[in-house]
Amino acid sequence: MLKNWFGQKEKMTLSTMGLVQALGVAGYCMVIALVFWKGNEIFGRPDLYWGPVTFLVLFIVSAMVTALMVFYQPYQLFFSGKKKEAAELVLYTTAWLALFLVILLFLAAFVRLV
Repeated sequence: MLKNWFGQKEKMTLSTMGLVQALGVAGYCMVIALVFWKGNEIFGRPDLYWGPVTFLVLFIVSAMVTALMVFYQPYQLFFSGKKKEAAELVLYTTAWLALFLVILLFLAAFVRLV
């Protein structure tokens, strides 16, 4: 199944590629959120200096990783002459991420009400 997703990108629709990219970003965000949530238990309490340095480096690496997940395929499409498809893929990925955010907000509100 994964081979079909990553090995045959030409056969995937743009909306499906946007979904896969959005799932990758959401999964990465979940892993980073877990590190924030359980960081003291996993790594211990940080020193006064190294805590902010680690956060800033993680922030920069996260920006690079998510940018690669979202923009690498549109970059390839754009420079192969498929500018419209590149823009559509970015919009699909953004739409999927926005939908995930709305679902997450509803789930958070629901959990708070229960």
